Amino acid sequence: MTWALVTGNPNKWREAERILGRALERVELDLPEIQAATTREVAIEKARAAFARLARPVLVEDAGLELAALGGFPGPFIKYWERLGGLTSICRAVDAGGDREVCAVCVLAFATAAGVDCVEGRIRGAVALDPRGAGGFGWDAIFVPDGETRTFAEMTATEKDAVSHRRRAWDAFRARGL
Repeated sequence: MTWALVTGNPNKWREAERILGRALERVELDLPEIQAATTREVAIEKARAAFARLARPVLVEDAGLELAALGGFPGPFIKYWERLGGLTSICRAVDAGGDREVCAVCVLAFATAAGVDCVEGRIRGAVALDPRGAGGFGWDAIFVPDGETRTFAEMTATEKDAVSHRRRAWDAFRARGL
């Protein structure tokens, strides 16, 4: 089966190709993004919408950042927080509580004529005291994976790809034989 990765984010597409070790078709669509409590719900709805528009097998990837100090918030809303408040504001939000624990989540939702399903990759870590590093994208400059002292943005692409939430999701996708 030939899948189309539906994303407007070329960084997600490049990471997917590196992780998979092969070329992957990218399709840009302007999809509605529902407001939902979980990254999973958002990804599934995007996959449904993408399949309805393209009428072919599609993959949609959505990522979230769950801060323990905020009860899992912002989750799927992280890109809005990042866009509106910046990465430093996320670091400051967890300062007061002292709990810097965070979980990075990647959900790959896939849709075919048979329906929609998904896989998930998660990695625990901590929010850095301040943004650090010039690599990566999104909130990579504030995410320090467990067992590391560097943020994703301070790692090489190969180092990040070896341990990331995205790696775990793509590995789960491959494990399903898709």
